[in-house]
Amino acid sequence: MDNYEKVRKIGEGSFGKAILVKSRDDGKQYVIKEIGISRMSSKERQESRKEVAVLANMSHPNIIQYKESFEECGCLYIVMDYCEGGNLFKTINSQKGVQFSEEQIKYCLALKHVHGRKILHRDIKSQVNRKCEETQLSPEY
Repeated sequence: MDNYEKVRKIGEGSFGKAILVKSRDDGKQYVIKEIGISRMSSKERQESRKEVAVLANMSHPNIIQYKESFEECGCLYIVMDYCEGGNLFKTINSQKGVQFSEEQIKYCLALKHVHGRKILHRDIKSQVNRKCEETQLSPEY
């Protein structure tokens, strides 16, 4: 974690928490997903590491990009690009009957890509990336 400065916690789920950080190397913002693995069984730790390897090999314009991962103090840290925007639930509610744009529908292409590779995602988190003006699938393991 020495390479990153914590900005704020941006989420928490059943598998860990997401922290917005700033890289000390390039000054860019990233999201670090912190997963406590010290209390996991050996098999669960192995599965978590396998999921990181799958994420590292995932490449699609509508899937949040993996940067790196590392383990420290009983936690697995996964560093990924940060994309501003709300989640899919919030976006659907804000539509108020208006159809989704073509850009918003790109989320489905990301999901199709993941499923086409025979990968079952345990906990899908979606974001509309207003900064990049495209919808992206944010993997959560």
